[in-house]
Amino acid sequence: MRVYVPLTLPGLAEAHKAGELEAESLVAYAVTPALREWYLSDDIEELEYAALNRAALASLRLLAADGEAARRRVVVAVDVPDRAAVADPDRGLDPAALGEVRIAGGVALAKAAAVHVDSDDAETDVAAAAEALAAADGGDDDAQFVVDGAEDHELLWFATQEIPNLVGLAD
Repeated sequence: MRVYVPLTLPGLAEAHKAGELEAESLVAYAVTPALREWYLSDDIEELEYAALNRAALASLRLLAADGEAARRRVVVAVDVPDRAAVADPDRGLDPAALGEVRIAGGVALAKAAAVHVDSDDAETDVAAAAEALAAADGGDDDAQFVVDGAEDHELLWFATQEIPNLVGLAD
């Protein structure tokens, strides 16, 4: 199963140094039954893109909590056994948790299929979105418009061999 792990550039640097995405319970996003129902598509590529976008929003939340991190969303695509990714049945249709799965224990970074990162021209919009996120969550339509502005930027695709170069962006 392909899962999408939200990070920041410093988080990617830590994972690169450790050789794994570490956590007791790693939060990721995947094509879950609830995401399928919400997205209303049978096209797996569209569903995986929706899961990637959910992870990008989670990365934005990480940026909002870390004022020191470079203002670029980071998502690592990782392949894990199906049974390793578990959705919380109590939060299945919660709009905030669509596609969310938990993976017990760490995942070797060597299992990563790709890394998705914002380009440098997205930084201004991503920074503004991180600042506006709390207000958007509170129902502020203007703030939601700012958050949506970050989502207008497509994440770039990088091969795992490029992680050392990406980690340099965190400095």
